Amino acid sequence: MRTEEHTRHHQHHEHHQHDHQDHGGAGAPAEHAGHAEHTGHGGHGGGHGDHVAEYRRLFWTMLVLAVPVVAFSPMFAMILGYELPDAAWVRWVSPVLGTVVFAWGGRPFLVGAASELRARRPGMMLLVGTAITVAFVASAGASLGLLDHQLDFWWELALLVVIMLLGHWIEMRSLARTTSALDSLAELLPDEAERVDGDQVAVVPPSDLRVGDVVLVRPGGRVPADGRVVDGRAEMDESMITGESRTVTRGVGDQVTAGTVATDSGLRVEVTATGDDTALAGIRKLVADAQASSSRAQRIADVAAGWLFWFALGAAAVTAVVWSLLGLPDAAVVRTVTVLVIACPHALGLAIPLVVSIATERAARAGVLVKDRLALESMRTVDVVLFDKTGTLTRGESAVVDVATTGDLDADAVLALAAAAESDSEHPLARAIVGEAGARGLSVPRAGGFASAPAVGVTATVDGREVRVGGPRLLEERRLEEVPEAAAWRGEGAIVLHVVRDGAVIGALRLADQVRPESADAVAQLRARGIDVVMITGDAEAVARSVARELGIDRYFAGVRPEDKSSTVAALRREGHRVAMVGDGVNDAPALAQADVGIAIGAGTDVAIGSAGVILAGDDPRAVLSVVDLSRASYRTMKQNLWWAAGYNLVAVPLAAGVLAPVGFVMPMSVGALLMSLSTVVVALNAQLLRRLDLRPSR
Repeated sequence: MRTEEHTRHHQHHEHHQHDHQDHGGAGAPAEHAGHAEHTGHGGHGGGHGDHVAEYRRLFWTMLVLAVPVVAFSPMFAMILGYELPDAAWVRWVSPVLGTVVFAWGGRPFLVGAASELRARRPGMMLLVGTAITVAFVASAGASLGLLDHQLDFWWELALLVVIMLLGHWIEMRSLARTTSALDSLAELLPDEAERVDGDQVAVVPPSDLRVGDVVLVRPGGRVPADGRVVDGRAEMDESMITGESRTVTRGVGDQVTAGTVATDSGLRVEVTATGDDTALAGIRKLVADAQASSSRAQRIADVAAGWLFWFALGAAAVTAVVWSLLGLPDAAVVRTVTVLVIACPHALGLAIPLVVSIATERAARAGVLVKDRLALESMRTVDVVLFDKTGTLTRGESAVVDVATTGDLDADAVLALAAAAESDSEHPLARAIVGEAGARGLSVPRAGGFASAPAVGVTATVDGREVRVGGPRLLEERRLEEVPEAAAWRGEGAIVLHVVRDGAVIGALRLADQVRPESADAVAQLRARGIDVVMITGDAEAVARSVARELGIDRYFAGVRPEDKSSTVAALRREGHRVAMVGDGVNDAPALAQADVGIAIGAGTDVAIGSAGVILAGDDPRAVLSVVDLSRASYRTMKQNLWWAAGYNLVAVPLAAGVLAPVGFVMPMSVGALLMSLSTVVVALNAQLLRRLDLRPSR
């Protein structure tokens, strides 16, 4: 968000806070939340689509070439018991095509091996490159009569390259599927926009739109850019941004986001952000950054791969020495090659990045934007979630929550008269009263002679009678008694406005920061997962106590100044807790940064983006549950993959070295290659199980 927008944002809240006092409301909240549209520069750092196509083509080409290499191999023919044609050219089919397979199909591995050697960071490419090079040299030597004919295993070399290419193809395809979430975000934007120019409508590309343009969004059409509704009312499908399947109503003055759909009627929208400044572009950048970021688990996998290289190298050396000492140099070469093949850590290299990529993509589709992978990993260990009250557990705006009457009129009639008197006021409390009357479907009479007095209230003529709405100062001026319920309401931190008709009190309205209907469920579900919930607020003790009681929260901190919230987080951490802080990101930035995991709700501001590790695109506090569930599920999958990849190698390498040779079992190199690629497939398929997670907040 630009600096001037930040300034206007804070002036707006200061103005509202001042207005609460002018209106004469008792117990006006000290905190206010607001969510400006997130802006940022989007862009995807590059996908895996080209690699998928490359490895697919290479795999099928090498498979076609490998068939005659294998079929014309004397050893393979002997194993299956068929005779090869007695012709001179037959013995050269496997060497010639095998050389092509090595040079062409093995090129990606040889190039990768050379890169790892130059960087002095040996890894899986070096292992594969070493294995196929040793196999090629031995086979070529046998074919040229320089080495024993038993070392002629062109067919195993061909199978090895084909299986390795298959493993890479599967790996790249899996990674490409996770990255497709980014591409699908770009596809949410319509191909063209209808810009309103006076009485005309011009069809233009969305890239031609500028801030201040008004666009027409037809029923069923997508919003081409972030904007504010200036005409119309529609049910909007925002599932691609928030992950929530239910539509939400957007009318004049409401913000709409690029890519969302007007499902039932048309809108006119004034553009407030375009291109890289839209929320969609910001989300796209967040997902791309998250997929590109490293993590603790990734570093563990990298270290494990490094150790595996030395383990494989040591095992290969021991194998070569032992078999040579046994007077079996040919077997030494075969066993050494098999060890190098079986130890390739592709499964290990795939175990973590694939899980994290899928987890990040699943989260993005559910409206959970993982900016820092370490935050996602840490969420599984959190035992306390600290919620900022205003704008997080509550809506951050006052609403009528109760109506009391003196008996002359019923509650709806009192509310209708109050709404009539307030109908010409732009004050937030007036908007809340008029909004509640509309929500109840009340018939609000017309009013005239509207007047407003700061810190007292408003006056209007309704059906020929004077109606006044105001706070304690209004009652003091007229020497009137408040309704019996008023004292208890104030004790709970509510704003109390009385309604006076012709000099007599006819009722009172209780206004409070409205608790989100989803908050109680979020608190209960977090507790069910063994996580304590604590609330923090700048509001008075009475307000905090009322909200905490309504939500079933046992521990809360009231009257906390914004600059002191981070010290509250630090205090909880000193108690030994792992703390996740959930706030709207406006005045919560230091606390979000101080917590073990910072979660910004509403994707509100650049401040939130900068200080939080996880950002919730919507404002449903139940989305925190999605973060917890995703963290636990992805960690469980990572652990399974690491155990499989590393454990498999620890068992398979000794078998490849020939430890069971004394009992007559010697693992063929082709079987080693097959098992190695199978481990890669197992890891990939296990990671795909994360896609079954339902992370929608409403689940």
